[in-house]
Amino acid sequence: MRGYPANFRQFSCFVALAMAPLCAVHAADVKSARVWAGPEYTRLVLDVSGPVDYKTRQDGDQLVIDLGRSGLADDYAAPKSQGLLKGLDSNQQGNRLQLVAKVDSSSHYKSFVLQPAANYGYRLVVDVYPGNGVAASSKAVPAPAQDDGDDDAAPPPAPVAIKTAASGKNSLKSTQSGMASTRQAAALLNGERKVVVAVDAGHGGQDPGAHGPGGTLEKNVTLAVARELAAQINKQPGMKAVLTRDSDFFIPLKQRYDIARRNNADLFVSVHADAFVNGDAKGSSVWVLSPRGKTSEAARWLADRENRADLIGGVSLDDKDDSLAAVLLDLQQGYAMQASEAVATNVLKALGGLGPTHRGYVERANFVVLRSPDVPSILVETAFISNPDEERKLRDPSHQSHLAEAVMGGVRSYFESTPPPGSWFAAQASRRNGTVVASVPKSDDDDADHPVSTAASKAVAQAMAGSARSGEVKVASAKNDGDRADANVRDLHRVTAGESLRSIARQYGVSITALKNANRSINTDAVHAGMVLAIPAG
Repeated sequence: MRGYPANFRQFSCFVALAMAPLCAVHAADVKSARVWAGPEYTRLVLDVSGPVDYKTRQDGDQLVIDLGRSGLADDYAAPKSQGLLKGLDSNQQGNRLQLVAKVDSSSHYKSFVLQPAANYGYRLVVDVYPGNGVAASSKAVPAPAQDDGDDDAAPPPAPVAIKTAASGKNSLKSTQSGMASTRQAAALLNGERKVVVAVDAGHGGQDPGAHGPGGTLEKNVTLAVARELAAQINKQPGMKAVLTRDSDFFIPLKQRYDIARRNNADLFVSVHADAFVNGDAKGSSVWVLSPRGKTSEAARWLADRENRADLIGGVSLDDKDDSLAAVLLDLQQGYAMQASEAVATNVLKALGGLGPTHRGYVERANFVVLRSPDVPSILVETAFISNPDEERKLRDPSHQSHLAEAVMGGVRSYFESTPPPGSWFAAQASRRNGTVVASVPKSDDDDADHPVSTAASKAVAQAMAGSARSGEVKVASAKNDGDRADANVRDLHRVTAGESLRSIARQYGVSITALKNANRSINTDAVHAGMVLAIPAG
């Protein structure tokens, strides 16, 4: 400002400083607000015009969002009530905007900011959970690697509830008195239980996945193939499918395998379509978790108290010391990885019947969706969407059906060769062999089946005969010998990973010798996950 009087220059600087806050008032306008209600939480998404400075707090039934240097856009419209969000009011306080969401006083929430992606700019996301949900967050947290879903996408339906005849996956849950019901025993040994396959359609919502040269989106292909795969699985005897998503919305990666675990899935299959800069790349591939991924996930589970309180193969880690918990988790992960490798090999072979696979072997990577510590998991790359020829096939409903049929065939052949205890497949194997057999995936140095003891089989058979006459019958009654299915058997126990004869004997208050005598058909001191043992009466 050379040439102007000093007092004029001072006045100009004062005006500039005074106007600075006014210029920044609308640095992060709230352009719109969207709400969708999912099966586990309700999500509020605020579309903002730029980086936002915000704080959140919950006062009873009010969830307050304070945004600095913000205002409402002229065309802003408050969202309608949905799910756990009963309304959203706004209040402009000078340069600050306050939004008040009406929620249940017992609810909890978490919040984060998503960076611009695809057709979306900055977004402030608030997830509201019902009582006993995720702990509230009172300040901004780093954005996780997830998106909020399309603004017009249907809310995700609750995953199909799976009810198994047994109280847990392949397990007989002992009652207070140590008795197991006939219905539970029959489910375990006579094959009432269907195997559960969790089918995951990759990507979704505003995460489109890979793009084909013709404009095909991976998220649409994966959903079509996943739906077809689930339909074909549900047509098979002894099998049932659970879809992680059945429409165009996004699910965070960890929640996908959590859905599988909550539904007691025997297998998790994630469907994808591959892409590469070279349009000539082609062929299907199947992936399993790498050993490095196993190690890092184990460390995360052992460090997370919430995880430790969860069940791993039917065993809680919360009351175990670090060394024992690490051993139990390693055993369960070893089983899951071994099973994953076996089913992946079968699926890859079946896909090879449709044409050359990308590589002739199962591949390994540290994919998040493969990290479930106790559910065997595979990721299927159906084809290269970046290849024009394969892109056209992926759009073809007939080819989608063939892909689903191949994957289903590989999965079915795995369960036929390795029937989970108590499943329909185990019952079929017992009828073919004339024995009741429960097995786990075989390793190179262990090719023996793991049988159900003769005493256990006899107890169930006699109990079933009694139930036909008098309804529900306990495997053993502690009070009346006349009601007992077998006077020498008071309970049945399915061995889980990490258990030993010593720990099982201690659990039921019997000696190791008595336990071995009650299960003479098992001629070894070792027990393996999947064995069903008879617990002696005394």
